[in-house]
Amino acid sequence: MSESHQQPALARCPGCEEPPASGDLYCGACGYDLSAVPARPDDRPTLAITVPPAVPPAPAPSPAAAVPPTAPHAPDAPTPPAPAVQWPAASETDSSDVPLPVHRATDLPGTDSGGKPLPATPGAHHDDPPTTPPVRHDDRAVVAEPATAVPPGASGDFALAAPDPRTAEPTPTPAAGTKVCVACRSGRVDPDGYCENCGHAQPRERDHMEQELGSVAAVSDRGLRHHRNEDSFAVSSTALPDGSPAVVAIVCDGVSSASRPDEASAAAASAANEALLESLPRGTHPQQAMHEAIVAASEAVNALAQDPPGSAEHEAHRHQNAPACTLVGAIMAGGLLVVGWVGDSRVYWVPDDRTGPPARLTEDDSWAAQMVAAGLMNEAEAYADERAHAITGWLGADSYELEPHTASFKPDRPGLVVVCTDGLWNYAESAEEMAAAVPPEAHRRPLHGAQVLVGHALDGGGHDNVTVALLPFAVEPQGAGSACTTV
Repeated sequence: MSESHQQPALARCPGCEEPPASGDLYCGACGYDLSAVPARPDDRPTLAITVPPAVPPAPAPSPAAAVPPTAPHAPDAPTPPAPAVQWPAASETDSSDVPLPVHRATDLPGTDSGGKPLPATPGAHHDDPPTTPPVRHDDRAVVAEPATAVPPGASGDFALAAPDPRTAEPTPTPAAGTKVCVACRSGRVDPDGYCENCGHAQPRERDHMEQELGSVAAVSDRGLRHHRNEDSFAVSSTALPDGSPAVVAIVCDGVSSASRPDEASAAAASAANEALLESLPRGTHPQQAMHEAIVAASEAVNALAQDPPGSAEHEAHRHQNAPACTLVGAIMAGGLLVVGWVGDSRVYWVPDDRTGPPARLTEDDSWAAQMVAAGLMNEAEAYADERAHAITGWLGADSYELEPHTASFKPDRPGLVVVCTDGLWNYAESAEEMAAAVPPEAHRRPLHGAQVLVGHALDGGGHDNVTVALLPFAVEPQGAGSACTTV
């Protein structure tokens, strides 16, 4: 008859935590096999290691006495408690209140992996700083400075290759008028367009331009597809002989297929603006002044195609692919709104009271406009053709004949004048679409309104450079009627 070992009584069932009856082999609540529960091992109490109070440092024991002999394991004998560790106390502390070590690494002799002393270097002493071999940079030998001992109380950190930002002197602020890097905001930009501090290439000045002058504002942006901004603008204000104000906005679009289109648009905008600021104060009628300004702009663009002296052999090809651009402008003076243009840039009228109808005030010099004017296509068919945006008029030495267009209006209600390139009206072609894109408060905040319109074009794809100028037009309450004359 086999003997079964008596299992110790369990206080609770391991399966359901219910107390079983004395002598049960299975739990009456869950059926757990209580005989399968292993017996608890002999209790081995956990000994806490405590640090005794500080005592004076004792002499270091010899290596033989430090390691006790290994005794054979006695399974039935209880393990005696480990003796308390005698920690030597430091006699002093450093500046951070951390006890100094009893032994330093330099106080102990160095040995190799076999326990043998390391070979001594002739002429070397423990107190001598280690020597460092020369380091070569760009084929030039540079001898590194010898390491110096860390003074007492120092942190002991390694020397940084770059100045420690915690102790480095702040970067001096660039002088007034100096162009500052857009990346690090501290370095000066060199003539080549790179930061002298971080080397970051700077955006070109014409990639995004904004200007606000009184009640007129303009914004120009490179767009999302072109590698440079070939548009340009000029806004200004002056006074007529009677002292009444005159506000001017000129917008030019460089012809991308021509050479140096960015230079052409900049020259045209500057020349037209200067001509208006000279003629309007003399009492020239605004419409006549606009005509003369377009002629002056054309001459400025033509001058870009002139060859330098001594290159007569290229005279026959001087007009081929010459710099070219389009131009559109607006003048508000004496209660009149005068517009002038050559090319396909446009002027829109958006009344402050949006219940009134908006209007487009210019006609494009383009293939599509000619087809519509000749009655060969309707507007939808003409602008759906791939030749729609081919311009038939522009400023440049290779233009067939300069035909400036001017028109004069006398609005009878306040509104907003929108002067823009096709980079904007491609995404708001009709007058109704343009009026919907203009924010309602644009007549009070023209710069913000111009920014919103440029953003509208960029959100639509930004396939071209985008330039727009906004001129709020105010009228007296007793304004009677309106008149329009187109030349």
